[in-house]
Amino acid sequence: MSIAGFLAHSALAAARDQTRTAASIAADHDVLTELFATGRKLGWASSNLNQMTKTLNSGGEIDGARIEETLAYVRRAATATRAAVERINNRQMNEAA
Repeated sequence: MSIAGFLAHSALAAARDQTRTAASIAADHDVLTELFATGRKLGWASSNLNQMTKTLNSGGEIDGARIEETLAYVRRAATATRAAVERINNRQMNEAA
């Protein structure tokens, strides 16, 4: 499932759940907003990595600092995604208990 598909599915599921509190919905909104932002960041990093790969494959050179900066950006985005998913999982486990 794509990120956009997951977010749409989550939003529709939340909208249909009449037992949820406003605080719970607001918390989900924050997580979904964070996931959308992370998706944009990963798209930017992916574009940069593709451009660097194309340059390297055609015999060009890339500044090592630029590669490290882009990889650090990917790592931060992955960490943010992991944290958001853990928040969703923890909330779902707490609601099920």
